[in-house]
Amino acid sequence: MVYDMQDVGCRFYTNINALAELMAACAENGKSLLILDRPNPNAYFVDGPVLDMKYKSGIGQFPIPITHGMTIAEFAQMVNGEHWLPNNLQCKLEIIPVTNYTHDTYYTLPVKPSPNLNTQIAIMLYPTTCIFEGTTLNYGRGTYFPFSIVGAPKLKGKYSFSFTPVGIKGMSETPLYMNEVCYGIDLRKTDVNELLREKKINIKLIKELYAAYPDKKEFFDYTISKEIGNVDFRTGDAKFRQQIIDNVPEEEMRKSWEPALGNYKR
Repeated sequence: MVYDMQDVGCRFYTNINALAELMAACAENGKSLLILDRPNPNAYFVDGPVLDMKYKSGIGQFPIPITHGMTIAEFAQMVNGEHWLPNNLQCKLEIIPVTNYTHDTYYTLPVKPSPNLNTQIAIMLYPTTCIFEGTTLNYGRGTYFPFSIVGAPKLKGKYSFSFTPVGIKGMSETPLYMNEVCYGIDLRKTDVNELLREKKINIKLIKELYAAYPDKKEFFDYTISKEIGNVDFRTGDAKFRQQIIDNVPEEEMRKSWEPALGNYKR
């Protein structure tokens, strides 16, 4: 079997789940798996809460942080090494490595990895903006700029930037707030060099939009957006949502990710 798919380095980008299932199938059937490794455009940083396994779901199946920092072949080796396959199975791996690649190598994907991750800035913002899937905000679905703009109708008067989600075949046919004007933040001109320097998920953005949203009880109501699971499943952490609500300082939030994040990095 051959695995040759582009990943973007986030726990909730589910290609890694498919890889682990393929590894299990190969192990069960005595087949080796040849992985054509690829660069990870978000390999330059490892950040976010490590998944609490009580929030295991289709968007998070392994005890890894939001950005895992690995190439797909490195992830496959971790799956074997940590015995994450069922029944303690081990998959025989053959790997074609990426020549002259390091985790700090800046890499622009030559082909969009999926219809809604269609620009380099969207891919780099994805570890942050995908968290909004667990909220009542539209994060660009129904536009040609998913994961790089965020807003909602109730933010009118708070922000001057606006957009109107519409049905787009092959991308998002029934987006949240379809045909309604949303007001919020345009992230498309984010400085890539600043992202590379910061090496962090943008908690400030989430805190700002929560503070600006007039109906606080509605902000984390994922049933309004009809997304998969609430924000706890997306962040993998029971504390994250309450910390935003309680306006816990960012540094204190980050400290609460330890020691799990530090252990993962080691």
